[in-house]
Amino acid sequence: MCIEQIGGEVAAKHAKSADARGEDRLSALPDDVLVLILLRLYTADAARTSVLSHRWRRIWTLLPELRFDAAQNPHFLRSAISASEVPLHSLLVGTLDASPQSLAAWLPAAATRVSGKLVLINLDQRSTTAGEEAEASQIELPCFEKANAIGLELGFLGLSVPPAGVFARLIDLYLHGVQFHSPGELEDFVSSPRCPCLQKLSIRNVRGLDSITIDSGTLLLLRLDHLHGVRKVTVVAPVLKDLSLVDCFLTDRNQPVVNISAPQLKFLNWVDAYDPSSICLGSIERLQIFSTFFFVYGLDGTAHNSAFLMLLPQFKAIECLSLLLAYLPEQTACSSDCICDQPTNWKTEEFSLNHLQELEIKGFGASEHEVAFVMRLLNWATVLKMMTVIFSHSTTESKGKECFQMFQSFSRPGMCMKFYIYREFSKVPYAPED
Repeated sequence: MCIEQIGGEVAAKHAKSADARGEDRLSALPDDVLVLILLRLYTADAARTSVLSHRWRRIWTLLPELRFDAAQNPHFLRSAISASEVPLHSLLVGTLDASPQSLAAWLPAAATRVSGKLVLINLDQRSTTAGEEAEASQIELPCFEKANAIGLELGFLGLSVPPAGVFARLIDLYLHGVQFHSPGELEDFVSSPRCPCLQKLSIRNVRGLDSITIDSGTLLLLRLDHLHGVRKVTVVAPVLKDLSLVDCFLTDRNQPVVNISAPQLKFLNWVDAYDPSSICLGSIERLQIFSTFFFVYGLDGTAHNSAFLMLLPQFKAIECLSLLLAYLPEQTACSSDCICDQPTNWKTEEFSLNHLQELEIKGFGASEHEVAFVMRLLNWATVLKMMTVIFSHSTTESKGKECFQMFQSFSRPGMCMKFYIYREFSKVPYAPED
């Protein structure tokens, strides 16, 4: 008999002996190891281990992270949060069609315990009428003095913030599906006096606002996304580095008024309507990365494209340009006098992009107009080092190969070109076979 077999038999005998004695080896592990085991469970399941033995009774109260699914009773949430014996680094709560009263049952307890991140996700599955009733009610968010990150997806429940109190350590704030009752509520919430350390602010698909004013001396990143109904945006952020505005005005026929004061801005993602007569981006000489979209076809895109071309020369030190080529529906084949050729001055327009080092083109369909436009960009960008072309889903292999060879022929020494194509809905690097 080999040594391994002997060892295995001995171990098996010891295991049977331990089982016979009812020995609990798991409970003998240190608290920190048991905590790591329980962290893999939802908190309600972790709390049930307290019935195993006296040894397990308080282990779950040492968890620094709590997770609750939508099935939990709000009073259980309050009891579980209050029972925690350690600062909570993370509290994740999921709810389904929650009422303000059910959230108010545990939020005050959370405000005293969370020292890290709070995430509340309320899924709204009610009818339109019930949803409208929910909008009329609101929850009051207690002051989380120790939390450094808060993410709220409220299913369009109303939100209010107490008139006093400071979110002293809050760095990251994400608001989605929130119903406000006045612009002043948001303005007060994110102001420097209330959030003196706020660095990241993301606001997506909120209701009840026709204007947004953000005045923060600490904000570094700002995301405004799908804020339909908003007609005026004012941002005063002296140290802001990253600004993204996506689909806030595209479907609104009213002319938006935007005033941005962010002299330190380095990254701008503008996927929205742009009218230089009512949109002021202030001093943006430090901008290094600019991302936007460009209409390939149709009269509706003429004004936007012209405005983009007027905006582009303002970026004196831009190093990276990312363009998403947008296609309007119901396209037809171009005729000899197609509106795609109007106006024609862009083909001879001269711009200086002396600092542009990276260019990214998304949704490239390889049409004649697209190729001509990219060639103009290459002429303007005299020090370009990297160009990335992402073909559209409809681009064929043959058309991709043709454009690949064409652009490669215009490549300059020191310039790198990368191409991507979609195969079975996945974006993959593209290099045509010889």
